[in-house]
Amino acid sequence: MKTDLPRYSRARIREVFSAFLLLGLTSFGGPIAHLGYFRTEFVERRRWLSEQAYADLVALCQFLPGPASSQVGFALGLMRAGPWGAAAAWAAFTLPSAFVLVLFALGAGVLDGPVSQGIIHGLKVTAVAIVAHAVWGMARNLCPDRQRAGIALAAVFTVVLFDGSLGQVTAIVIGALAGMVLCRTQADNDAPELLLPVSARTGFLAGLVFVVLLVGLPLLAWVSPSATVAVMDAFYRAGALVFGGGHVVLPLLEAEVVQSGWVGSNEFLAGYGAAQAVPGPLFTFASYLGAVMTPLGGSLFGAALALFMIFLPGMLLLVAVLPHWNRFRRWGRARALMSGANAAVVGILGAALYQPVWTSAILGPYEFALALTGFLLLSVWKLPAWAVVIILASGGILITI
Repeated sequence: MKTDLPRYSRARIREVFSAFLLLGLTSFGGPIAHLGYFRTEFVERRRWLSEQAYADLVALCQFLPGPASSQVGFALGLMRAGPWGAAAAWAAFTLPSAFVLVLFALGAGVLDGPVSQGIIHGLKVTAVAIVAHAVWGMARNLCPDRQRAGIALAAVFTVVLFDGSLGQVTAIVIGALAGMVLCRTQADNDAPELLLPVSARTGFLAGLVFVVLLVGLPLLAWVSPSATVAVMDAFYRAGALVFGGGHVVLPLLEAEVVQSGWVGSNEFLAGYGAAQAVPGPLFTFASYLGAVMTPLGGSLFGAALALFMIFLPGMLLLVAVLPHWNRFRRWGRARALMSGANAAVVGILGAALYQPVWTSAILGPYEFALALTGFLLLSVWKLPAWAVVIILASGGILITI
């Protein structure tokens, strides 16, 4: 067991923060689109890790409860700059949208106006170009033969037949099992080891804290009249019991805050609509709910508490699993299994390119032309994602006003 974990410079932590802050300000389109943004930035442009390692990480996070794209970002920050890098990645990617939603809850009207709506529309079109570019690049690297292309196609049909996180998890399981049968000859057992600076002891403690909070908070809320404990319990359970994140968490949140009378139905729907119009993870909807909830008086403290508690379980589970991840990847049949799972991830991204990314953004020929422009700027002219974001956001203003 390793006890000497690497130390990271402040410059590298700042690098992680600045990279994820830009993504936190521009990553529209939901969790699948976020994975496309991450691939473009960290695999293709910055080369922090290989295509195969990135796909392995995505497959792992799809299996775990919690917000999958935020877990991937957290792990990328951890690999690049240690625990402080992980915290920097999470904060930079999450807080911009949370800040906007809190302002919306306080009545600032930050999302109103034709220019704002035009920028939002252009950024949604940008997500189409980013995801299409990611699917194209990952398909060339991860589905280069008939077997893995077939697994990716099967994943598309699985996601279409079984909606939501159930379809995604089922597609990855089927892909992994198919990979063990079909991809043994293509699998490379000498997969490069990922630098995951988490000791086995830290992983065990994270798993223990996850279980203690999952069991202990409901008991504490039952015996205690504290509104703070009740809010902590509600949002922790919502984050701990959902796979895939994003829209899947909404029924759990509705049951916790609307049916309990903490938030009115109209307020809930208004906040959900605002959450669709901001970049970053949809879990930041919790910050809006915390800012308008009656138990804590609609305070900034409530927003921060709700936001922290809904993300906490997913990150604890990820830290608990990471110390064992390299050992699993070195297992004799693991590469064949992961080859199939990675091909399934490509299929999931391909299905999401149509629904919800394409259907929510491409409303006519102007949007199609704008998305095609973005795709070509990324794939042919090799522009960085942030430059494409600026160009297409400007185009969104022109086609909206």
